Amino acid sequence: MRRIWPTVLAIMMAAAAVTSCTPRTTTADTPSRPSLGWSRCPGPAQAALECAKLAVPLDYRHPQGRTIDVEVSRLPSGKPAEKRGVLLLNPGGPGLPGLHVPVLMNLPQKVRDRYDVIGFDPRGVGLSTPLTCGFTRPQGEAAVNPPDPGSAAGVSRQAAAAKSIAAQCTTARTANLLPYITTANTARDMDRIREALGVPKISYYGESYGTYLGAVYTTLFPGRGDRVVLDSSLPPEGYDVEALRGQGAGFETRFPDFAEFAAAAHGRYRLGSTPAAVREMYFRLAARLDDKPVRGYDGTTFRVITAAMIRADSDLAGLAAIWHALDTNQPPPGSADSGRGAYSDNYPAAYLGVICGDSRWPTDLATYRHNVTVDRVRHPMYGAFTANIRPCAFWPAPAEPKVRITERGPSDVLMVQNLRDPATPLSGALRTRRALGERTRMVTIDQGGHVAYLSGANACGNDAVNDYLVTGKRPAHDTYCPREPAGN
Repeated sequence: MRRIWPTVLAIMMAAAAVTSCTPRTTTADTPSRPSLGWSRCPGPAQAALECAKLAVPLDYRHPQGRTIDVEVSRLPSGKPAEKRGVLLLNPGGPGLPGLHVPVLMNLPQKVRDRYDVIGFDPRGVGLSTPLTCGFTRPQGEAAVNPPDPGSAAGVSRQAAAAKSIAAQCTTARTANLLPYITTANTARDMDRIREALGVPKISYYGESYGTYLGAVYTTLFPGRGDRVVLDSSLPPEGYDVEALRGQGAGFETRFPDFAEFAAAAHGRYRLGSTPAAVREMYFRLAARLDDKPVRGYDGTTFRVITAAMIRADSDLAGLAAIWHALDTNQPPPGSADSGRGAYSDNYPAAYLGVICGDSRWPTDLATYRHNVTVDRVRHPMYGAFTANIRPCAFWPAPAEPKVRITERGPSDVLMVQNLRDPATPLSGALRTRRALGERTRMVTIDQGGHVAYLSGANACGNDAVNDYLVTGKRPAHDTYCPREPAGN
């Protein structure tokens, strides 16, 4: 999830506020060749962005049964004579809308000229027959980010809360959609979009969770991908319990970049004059906020915001300012706007729908107690938080087997990956690289943060993606991009 996606979430909430939460489904036969009727997009989008609804099967095992809506957007190429085809985007999540991403992502013009850029809200998200669990804002926040467990007793307390959250989702008025809100079905929706656009193949760019979606698509439909880019990859099993635990290691890998920044700016933020001192400040602040929140920030909020803001170099100064404010009992920057405005629980509902519906999570409480104990030692900054029990432990079993990512298919995938990615660490990306085999080439970039393409200043990494999307030129072998000086 790159920096622009908070804007996407705001758009989603605004759209949800004016959209009925009752799922729009029909029992009409799904057309064998779907079509799209384009009109101006809802919400704060540029006029050039067009939108259309597409009816897709709720259950692809019964394609002539109930249908749901998937909202699709198009940013047409400005140079139709130079256009290669369509480029479908996904911003990750899961649970994030993608309708306005073709505008928000600000692709280079040479890429824009080659494609009609396509966005969409995945099934269950935004304007695509949205899910709801009926969460209040605090419930939604707890659903995605349970508290850091201080002890085995903390795991037990969280288990009771997670069970309640799961029960609320699985009995909500959209609960009948949950078995079908899966990555595999979203990939099938992508192929319906391809068909409705009237093209034999689609190019694709997905980041974070969107890499797993792209890997599933190109596995289910190996002959229908054109140029596929996977940026900041999950492991080949997707977003399961082990992928979430992996963020504990990713945090430890990335945090030294922030610690060096804060230590160099010690005169301004007073967080420590050395990276080691900044690390110690993290533990002191987290423990203090666990005991006594400051201005609405408790220990969980502090950990989550730190993990989110170390994802981008451009956010490091803002994170240091928040730490300084909390350390001096001042209102953190932006805290006055926190929690205001209309609330939609669509993001936490869709997030849980996908991660719990894709994978079977451990159900034994002892497993989570063990994982928390182990990860608190292995990755003391964030490991216990990511190992804690989640609502998925109390979710119904997945409705279909998970798609196994393999190397079967054409060699048409390019992976890009930062060395110090806190959210999708390099270790998981390397496993996906091995699973895809000769289908892919991988560009590893010596930079920190989550999402490589257009989020960092490394020209080697950005050029690799641009060259592939524009010309089809891809490295003959896996490639390493060394660190580039700031400003280059």
